[in-house]
Amino acid sequence: MAERMIEANGVELCTEAFGEPTDPPVLLVMGLGGSMLWWEEGFCQQLAGRGRFVIRYDHRDTGRSATYEPGKPGYSGSDLVADAAGVLDAYGLPAAHVVGVSAGGGFAQLLALDLADRVLSLVLISSSPATPGDRGLPPPSDEFSRFAAQAEVDWSNRDSVVDYLVGYSRVLAGGQRPFDEAAQRDLIQRDIGRTLAVASLQNHDVIAPDGGHHPDLSTITAPTLVIHGTADPMFPLAHGEALADEIPDATLLALDSAGHGVDRADWDTIVDAIVHHTAQAARAAGSGPA
Repeated sequence: MAERMIEANGVELCTEAFGEPTDPPVLLVMGLGGSMLWWEEGFCQQLAGRGRFVIRYDHRDTGRSATYEPGKPGYSGSDLVADAAGVLDAYGLPAAHVVGVSAGGGFAQLLALDLADRVLSLVLISSSPATPGDRGLPPPSDEFSRFAAQAEVDWSNRDSVVDYLVGYSRVLAGGQRPFDEAAQRDLIQRDIGRTLAVASLQNHDVIAPDGGHHPDLSTITAPTLVIHGTADPMFPLAHGEALADEIPDATLLALDSAGHGVDRADWDTIVDAIVHHTAQAARAAGSGPA
């Protein structure tokens, strides 16, 4: 389907939907710095082909959505959470099954805490608890920390940005599986090619924290599935385990040797899990099979 520009919370966001609008809706929320292309088209089509109405969108400062001066984002984390609800509003959806990856999983948690009636179910991929707490969770891997400290990028040079993101993707992959550099470089080149302001991608690194007071994760009522790679270098598996422990009745699906994100090798497994989880949530809510 064609991209569609919407207005949410006073800004323009670029969105795209797959499947039939009469099917159960699934909102995909990407992590920081990632446009909707990181929810790859093949993944979205696969999920739509299983009877789900799938919506992906560009965060502010990614893709074709509203952009801000580099280093001066005019929004906070709470605005990005509100944007997710704004996308639902634009599509006339009172609620949806919300699937978030990385920080997108954090936004999904806050949406479920603050606007519970908008969330039919939660799927949290490669994520970590979004509320404060002394959980003693492990830090990122040494390789990830070295890359974050030493990598250099010229944000005014698209080739430099592409090389940086390819290197970043290699580290995020976790090192236990073959890394398809050609495929990843192609994705990143397409992503950077449609980005309105490449230098503004770094704004997500300096946005103000959410800042609001939220209930504990133990108050989340949405049926929750946690999906986490065993080789995640950013949020080691214990982060996913913490989510599954704190959110009532949550289920954990560990992906053997998977890193951080949605690897093509796991599409079948993740799509199957989302379809099963959303169908179970619909039955539990009394809305019949889905």
